[in-house]
Amino acid sequence: MKGAAKTRQSSPIKRGVLQFLLILYSAIVVYPMLWLLLASLKDSREIFEHPWSFPKALQWSNFTEAWVGAEIGKCFGNSVFVTALSMFFILFVGAMAAYALARFTFKGREAMSAVFLSGMMFPVFLGIVPLYILLANLGMLDNYYGLITVYVAYSLSFTIFVLTGFFKTLPHELAEAGMIDGCSSFTIFWRIMLPLAKPGLIAAGIFNFFGIWNEFPLALVIISKENLRTLPLGIQNLLMVEHYQANWGALFAGLVIVMLPTLIIYLLFQRQITEGLTAGALKG
Repeated sequence: MKGAAKTRQSSPIKRGVLQFLLILYSAIVVYPMLWLLLASLKDSREIFEHPWSFPKALQWSNFTEAWVGAEIGKCFGNSVFVTALSMFFILFVGAMAAYALARFTFKGREAMSAVFLSGMMFPVFLGIVPLYILLANLGMLDNYYGLITVYVAYSLSFTIFVLTGFFKTLPHELAEAGMIDGCSSFTIFWRIMLPLAKPGLIAAGIFNFFGIWNEFPLALVIISKENLRTLPLGIQNLLMVEHYQANWGALFAGLVIVMLPTLIIYLLFQRQITEGLTAGALKG
């Protein structure tokens, strides 16, 4: 009885500590974004002299300079093209691979699963030099197809990991009913199983979008032509003006512009992200 009483008495304390930690973590995450927004409305001098204060005068011209200096309009279109095409192949190939690993039994399945998942263990930087040499030998530097191929390859491990959990628990009766109706294996996958994995597809797709949209080092290595630059590469130009002196106000304004699509998508799909990852973890 005493132990139960202590548990009941300590639970409000535990909840209070947990809420405090969550509030602290939220502040750590949100504060840099608020500071970035305020800094984008200051000039470079005010950023260094009064970094923590509100802007004395709103410098909306920073956004104009960022849009013109970084050619954000052109870079935005390039990023949309690269991200959309990469996401299509990532989700299509990843869903098929996850479905095969989850629903079919064949020799070497466990080894293949381990190979796919091992891709999540290695950071991108470990493979930049050999990747550059390989793409140079294949003639895939300075074009979107080389960049998209690399994005797809690096994103498949996470996508397969998320989707495998969904496909493992889908009712086998549905596939059997499809086979009785004369459906091929691909038709069963495309018309029956894939729609049921929609939460996982949304979660995997959004996380892959965040990674590809903001990716910088691989794009920097693979793309050097100005007309092919993605948004992170366009923002890089704002770092070097007037003999490498950064226009910090315009730079922060450019970062705000780049951040807006990811922030809007997260706010619109945050429930689907949480449900998708939670369901995938429970089912896996």
